Amino acid sequence: MSPQKSALTKEDLKSFKQEIIHQFHVVSEGVIDQVKLVAEGVGTVNEKLERTCKELKEEIDNKTQPIAQAVLALSGKVVALDGEVDRIHQELKTEIQETRQEVLAAIKFSYAELANA
Repeated sequence: MSPQKSALTKEDLKSFKQEIIHQFHVVSEGVIDQVKLVAEGVGTVNEKLERTCKELKEEIDNKTQPIAQAVLALSGKVVALDGEVDRIHQELKTEIQETRQEVLAAIKFSYAELANA
């Protein structure tokens, strides 16, 4: 009687084992399918993200290009104005020096007239 009971138990265990393996395969196939769907979704999101990044870069370039050109134009104007300021500064310095010399000459002349008077 004992051998028959153990044979049934072994058969039951084999059957149970086969059922577990079958269920594992069913579940794992479902998980694999879901992982594939997630991978496809990630791929789609990556493509969208790359496209969006490219569009944003183009938009930024389109908006910053006129600004860069304006900065270059202003830089040129600043350089020109700087040169103009330097020229005017030099002219004023020369004019002040000449006026100073004239004033000193006038003062000397006035002292000379006062001394002769």
